[in-house]
Amino acid sequence: MSAAATRGLSILGLLALWSAAALISDDPTILPAPWTLLPHYAQEIENGKLLHHLTATLLRVIAAFVLAMGLGIALGYAMGRYPRLDRWLDLWLVVFLNLPALVLIVLCYLWIGLNETAAILAVTLNKVPNVTTVIREGARSLSPDLDAMAGVFRMSTWARLRHVVLPQLAPFVTAAARSGIAVIWKIVLVVEFLGRSSGVGFQIHLYFQLFDVGMVLVYALAFIAVMLAIEWALLQPWERRVRRWRLA
Repeated sequence: MSAAATRGLSILGLLALWSAAALISDDPTILPAPWTLLPHYAQEIENGKLLHHLTATLLRVIAAFVLAMGLGIALGYAMGRYPRLDRWLDLWLVVFLNLPALVLIVLCYLWIGLNETAAILAVTLNKVPNVTTVIREGARSLSPDLDAMAGVFRMSTWARLRHVVLPQLAPFVTAAARSGIAVIWKIVLVVEFLGRSSGVGFQIHLYFQLFDVGMVLVYALAFIAVMLAIEWALLQPWERRVRRWRLA
């Protein structure tokens, strides 16, 4: 059975389980059946709200993801390669790893204000420590023999980075990216829930206040579908490409 067929059957199984639970509860205000959400989707697509809020959230996710991955890769590589720097920054890393996301979000809003800069910075700061930790382990595992080879052939810094360092770090970068995108979009929703006037999190907050479970599910499932598309279309093919040499 192909991967696409397996995924399709898995989704159908999830929908069947949801439908059964909705029929058992027999209360659409608690758990509406999947088919009852279709008119809501049609309405939100027609008035343009769904696309508007999905786009706002997706842009925040992309901005925070790029910043977190860039800073985390640079910091993790430096800490993995330079033990003295690692000793200095290890305590900071542990503190930020254990600092609750909600605390950072609230502090960024209090210090910077209820704006896009604070929102994206809060998400970035929450994810950078995780990326740094993964990349640091990758940098520590770099082969000294390949480093020695690069020195013998007098490779330039850029050539060494491209042909020696990055191929070895690629599996760790992929792992950090896949876990990162999943965590970042969840934190983005919390950021929007607490202090933005657009995005999926803002809409969930709005319908939470109205006790409208159906509309909460409409926006939540819509963005889950977007993230699944990114996972299947971009991240998984990238991971297979990165790991292809291990199977050769």
